[in-house]
Amino acid sequence: MPPEPTEHDIQNLEIPDQLPLLPVRDIVVFPYMVLPLFVGREMSIKAIEAALAGNRMIFLATQKALDVENPKPEDIHDVGTIGIIMRMLKLPDERIKILVQGLSKGRVRDYIQSDPYYSVRIAKIVEPKPATPSLEAEAVMRTVKEQLEKIVNLGKVLMPDVMVVIENLEDPGRLADMAASNLGLKVEVTQEVLEVVAPIARLRKVSDILSKEIEVLSMQQKIQAQAKGEMDKTQREYFLREQLKAIQKELGELDERAEEVAEFRKRIKDAKMPEKVLKECEKQLKRLEKMHPDTAESATVRTYLEWMVELPWSKRSTDNLDIKAAAKVLDEDHYDLEKVKERILEFLAVRKLKDKMKGPILCFVGPPGVGKTSLGKSIARALGREFVRVSLGGVRDEAEIRGHRRTYVGALPGRIIQGIKQAGTNNPVFMMDEVDKVGMDFRGDPSAALLEVLDPEQNNAFTDHYLGVPFDLSEVMFITTANLMDPILSALRDRMEIITIPGYTEEEKMGIAKKYLIPRQLTEHGITDAHVQITEPALRQIVFHYTREAGVRNLEREVANVMRKVAKKIAEGKVQCYEITPANLHKFLGVPKFIPEAEQEKDEVGVGTGLAWTEAGGDVLYIEATSMKGKGLLTLTGHLGDVMKESAQAALSYVRSRETLLGIDPDLFAKTDIHIHVPAGAIPKDGPSAGITMATALASLLANIPVRRDVAMTGEITLRGRVLPIGGLKEKILAAKRAKLSTVILPKRNAKDLEEIPKHLLRGIKLVFAETMDDVIKAALRRPPSSRSKPNQAGRRPAATRAETGRAGKAKQSGRARPLAPAV
Repeated sequence: MPPEPTEHDIQNLEIPDQLPLLPVRDIVVFPYMVLPLFVGREMSIKAIEAALAGNRMIFLATQKALDVENPKPEDIHDVGTIGIIMRMLKLPDERIKILVQGLSKGRVRDYIQSDPYYSVRIAKIVEPKPATPSLEAEAVMRTVKEQLEKIVNLGKVLMPDVMVVIENLEDPGRLADMAASNLGLKVEVTQEVLEVVAPIARLRKVSDILSKEIEVLSMQQKIQAQAKGEMDKTQREYFLREQLKAIQKELGELDERAEEVAEFRKRIKDAKMPEKVLKECEKQLKRLEKMHPDTAESATVRTYLEWMVELPWSKRSTDNLDIKAAAKVLDEDHYDLEKVKERILEFLAVRKLKDKMKGPILCFVGPPGVGKTSLGKSIARALGREFVRVSLGGVRDEAEIRGHRRTYVGALPGRIIQGIKQAGTNNPVFMMDEVDKVGMDFRGDPSAALLEVLDPEQNNAFTDHYLGVPFDLSEVMFITTANLMDPILSALRDRMEIITIPGYTEEEKMGIAKKYLIPRQLTEHGITDAHVQITEPALRQIVFHYTREAGVRNLEREVANVMRKVAKKIAEGKVQCYEITPANLHKFLGVPKFIPEAEQEKDEVGVGTGLAWTEAGGDVLYIEATSMKGKGLLTLTGHLGDVMKESAQAALSYVRSRETLLGIDPDLFAKTDIHIHVPAGAIPKDGPSAGITMATALASLLANIPVRRDVAMTGEITLRGRVLPIGGLKEKILAAKRAKLSTVILPKRNAKDLEEIPKHLLRGIKLVFAETMDDVIKAALRRPPSSRSKPNQAGRRPAATRAETGRAGKAKQSGRARPLAPAV
């Protein structure tokens, strides 16, 4: 290795046109710059060894990307600095430390070799030097020197010896290089300065950079001064407050009130309240400081402040935005209910795409026991939010929602704010149960108060009467539940997204029992499936003969009854596996509680099979009609409501208008009384959809044509004979299937609703869609009216036929247990 070069050697060096290349990171080397470099890459070490083996000269070029370990030619800047290695030291960690000095700028013309190191052909960049210094150069140099002094005064750290060298420099090019290399600029900016050849232009660029740096440092100094001023003010207040405490302590005046105020002040600061709320709290705190601790108002203010500091003004839970995981949670907790699950996953998807969005306001409407409340808990678990539930059933006071005004001792916020405090976050899943059972009296209308809470455009500034300041409810996911839509205030109904949850079918109840109810009851009774096995036929018998409901609450009770009986036997020492079958089910649950409707043995005249909707699901209604000598009166029995009575009158008017088509003697109506009866007279019944059934029974009676016993029907009738659509289609079809009826006549305008009914429910049932009453009669009567049997002169059926109808009516009433108030 050649000896280290002297200053004389460096000045008289002749630069060759081919040199080893050393790619450097994090720094740009300028001419006349002396600096140490640590080298660890194999390629770089080989380049240094090659330079030391020759004239010690090496070309230093900066990488474009700092994180590239093995740079390619396109990753290295073309303009760099020709340098000479003055010293070299090998370190214990196999790295090399070298001291290099920049000689001159150069540009890469070509890469000669790339292995084991880069060797390049270079061209020396010669800077133009004027014969005499110009006024422009002198002005720019002075400007740059003044800017450097200003930067140092603003807090930028530059070595004193560097400033001395800069003050004595007269070459504009060297001044620009010295300033750029010592300012700590970004590598890209420093490389741009290196690549400018003309000295004056390079110095101007450095001046522009210094101007920007002065602006940044001035702003930074201003911000620091403001922060220091605020800090000094805070420290001053702290010291004064501590001194005041010490003085009060010496005088014996330091009491619990001061400590309480200090504690409130700290908690108010930690709560991170909005500005308006913070001002109100500070105002009340100052009032508390001035009050005597024994006054009643002092207790009121203290309670108010406790509520304010405990509310989650800025605390929120992070949503779980994993849609697949949320779907898995919902499927784990609930069987079917695809519409509700899809809506929650849609909310999650939008929340994932948009960070700030208003919480949805959903309303689950369905009969009792279908899982509305538990579904809210599952939604909270799927979203990763807190869950709060309040029941609005029987609430009559508006203050229950908006809170009480702070005019008396014992005033409290409303249930909304109480629920938010209980949740501990400002974005929980908030469930309001029984929204359809809210009352109203002289104290106000709670439903009207809910209009603000459940309005996405207003609830971002919900003001509770007790708090007196707005609280943001816009991120809360409100879910309300109801059994019926009609009692809900129309304006309130308009603000909510209604999701109907219908009753479960028998097949769905079987699935829920197997997947959820039986495992849960096994756990709650301390037994396992090794102790009891409920066979599928036995479970089906429990569903059919021991429960009649839309939900599964009674089904779970019956399953629990079985488990208790088994648990008792095991506790008595009779340990074995008990298999529950239809044959021994009565030993555990007693006699069946519900007997299915008796099927008609044959087609009968004047008996129509209708379908009814009840809160417990669908049901079959047999509507009977008979005639007798009289004066044309119509008698209606069976505890019918006004709507059903009007449907009977409309049905009779329609049949009279079709007397010619049906072959009915026109004089028959004037001398015959007609009696329509709906069995199970103790149970109230009302609704419009029994119209076509009554019309069919009347047409059958007066035309003496039997009604097909395997046909059920539902629909409303007009005087013109049009068949209008009805609701509860799923439940009614399910009732027809339970009664083993093969044909169901439906209004034609209900055909669109079949898409929402599971396909397995429609298997084995023929659906007939009727647009007019003529279509119903054609499908329901055994023979067309033209081939009917002639009625007797009194317009009545033979006595034998009437007797059969009576016997059938009695048979149908025996053993029946209808749900309350069916709406047909």
